Amino acid sequence: MIDFELEMEQYDCPFIDTSSDHEVSFSTFQWEFDESTRELETRMVVDAEGRGHLDGGLTALRTHRNMHDFALLKRWDDVAHIRTVIDETDAMETIRRNDGYITGPFYIEAGEEVWHIGFDSAERADVTLSDLEKNNEFDVVSRHEHSHPDLQSLVRNAHPALRLIEGCRDLSAVERETLTAAVEGGYFQSPRQETLGTLADEFDVSKPAVSKNLRRGEQKVLSSVVDAMADLDGG
Repeated sequence: MIDFELEMEQYDCPFIDTSSDHEVSFSTFQWEFDESTRELETRMVVDAEGRGHLDGGLTALRTHRNMHDFALLKRWDDVAHIRTVIDETDAMETIRRNDGYITGPFYIEAGEEVWHIGFDSAERADVTLSDLEKNNEFDVVSRHEHSHPDLQSLVRNAHPALRLIEGCRDLSAVERETLTAAVEGGYFQSPRQETLGTLADEFDVSKPAVSKNLRRGEQKVLSSVVDAMADLDGG
């Protein structure tokens, strides 16, 4: 298996057009391609830099010429959950025609889309990249050729990896920011470069408050690490 990460700029994609004109980003977590209609159905999370940007982005996406169906499923202030149906784009058609397949979620921001695609042979991969250059702009961020043992490890470790991701998602914004500042500032190093006092000053809170946020974040992340290690041991 040949696995690629591409930064893609399609000229016929509603999401890329919308993210170029509005301060919004799109993250897919479900997609389904209809062979009979050549349409792609997706469910996405839309994240915006404020309510106004989200309003403008959703309106632009809903009225885009290449949008067949649009539904706002839920909204939380400047974040939305949507369902869309669009035509197959030129890049999609090129990849599918050359027996390529999607290996990971899409992420779209500022007019560019991160794609994770795979091929069963290097020959098909090279042909596809050559064909993509005709009507699309893209950069190859990474290319990996996986051996059979690599694929076995990937499949076996998928569940532990999800455990770690879930632990990170459970962090509140304050817990995530506090942990990030602590790690980047050297709080966990020896000798310690960051202290509770400097962290408290950075976030303009008391030492007990920053300590509580740090402990809560550590507990969530370490609990997910312990669960993941248990899954690895069980595998």
